[in-house]
Amino acid sequence: MSADPNCIFCKIVAGQIPAKKVHEDDRVVAFHDIAPWAPVHVLIIPKQHIASMTEVTEADAALLGHMNVLAPRLMAQLGVTDGFRQVINTGRDGGQEVFHLHMHVMGGPRPWAKG
Repeated sequence: MSADPNCIFCKIVAGQIPAKKVHEDDRVVAFHDIAPWAPVHVLIIPKQHIASMTEVTEADAALLGHMNVLAPRLMAQLGVTDGFRQVINTGRDGGQEVFHLHMHVMGGPRPWAKG
């Protein structure tokens, strides 16, 4: 599994930086965002370092499917009952700030501060 020693999300995966985890399995880690845009805001990240959606290949299809199936289950576990958003920012112009593929999953009563 590839990792970038300078990537903050790779450091979270490795346990070098703490995170408030809500899920972990052999493919992904999910944790609360440190600057939430919504009452419930988690990030789902692959354990493998993939910089962005532009680097995704056909071989990553199952991983992306896993992330998408996990999102509603996590929202239900976290008490989100009336809908949520899933966002993947890609590249600088797409608003990506950390260059490790990650899915924002946001829910809870509106209005939200952003989004």
